[in-house]
Amino acid sequence: MRTAAEGGRVEIIDLVKRYGSSDAPAVDHIDLDIQPGEFITLLGPSGSGKTTTLNMIVGFTEPTSGAIRLNGKDIVRTPPHRRNFGMVFQNYALFPHLTVAQNIAFPLRERKVPAAETAKLVGQALELVDLGGMDDRRPHELSGGQQQRVALARAVVFSPSVLLLDEPLSALDRKLRQSLQREIKRLHQELGLTFVFVTHDQDEAMTLSDRIAIFNHGRIVAVGTPADLYHRPTTEFVARFLGESNVFRQTDKALIVRPERLHVAPDEASVPAGDQTAAATVTDVSFYGTYYRIELAYADESVGCAVLPVGAPAAVGPGARVVAHWRPEDQVLVSE
Repeated sequence: MRTAAEGGRVEIIDLVKRYGSSDAPAVDHIDLDIQPGEFITLLGPSGSGKTTTLNMIVGFTEPTSGAIRLNGKDIVRTPPHRRNFGMVFQNYALFPHLTVAQNIAFPLRERKVPAAETAKLVGQALELVDLGGMDDRRPHELSGGQQQRVALARAVVFSPSVLLLDEPLSALDRKLRQSLQREIKRLHQELGLTFVFVTHDQDEAMTLSDRIAIFNHGRIVAVGTPADLYHRPTTEFVARFLGESNVFRQTDKALIVRPERLHVAPDEASVPAGDQTAAATVTDVSFYGTYYRIELAYADESVGCAVLPVGAPAAVGPGARVVAHWRPEDQVLVSE
């Protein structure tokens, strides 16, 4: 298997994709520099252009204009099978008539790898995804999580420079998703490949990524580490899409306060000096074991919430009038 130094660098330069005569491009002049060995997630709502971008990177969709470079070489006209990219699909795309080992071996046979070397690499890939001993099973004999592990093994067995993953966990239940997230993160750390991951799940993006590129209406509206995007969003869309926010409007600007930075007091006299305040009504209180989630309705009819640790002075119920407050350094002013 490849080492960390061999992940590919992918440069996306002024990339555009139009379908037919539509005025609004599916992908609208985007630029993105993906570093060797990086785990980057393309995150956005449905129809935002993230999957179209992934399909252009892998070669399934031809750009209208722009460039895609792999290690400095333009690959726009390179057929998908010559780009040496691994691909993991949402629906696994396994061959039902082939065994697990045969499915994993398929890209090696296509590359005419000798039988002995193929057997060795398949064995390594099976161990890598914790499927040792399942060589002879067929896809219908596996759980959804096991099938996705086979798909991962098949995608990395030929040592691609880049692994692209298109919503690979969306068909799995929550617990299994979390387990596979850990596996994908471990694979990235062990293999050192460049991972390009597409999802609409904000928590998944935050958990897995070195950086996140947020898409909206065919454009990349923000790129950064999960921590930077969460704590220092640049627009209201980014703040709302990546986690929950309390949003207080100020003409053409919006003041963002994250729920864990917001506190609740019974009256103004209980608010620490220097804190910002907003009158609110409690609409719901939920207990989550280690914290309370306090749903709030503000005077301007906007809604928000506070996340308070167990033991905090939060003994308020629905209907209570309270004062939400926060430190000035815990707010972020963004454009709408």
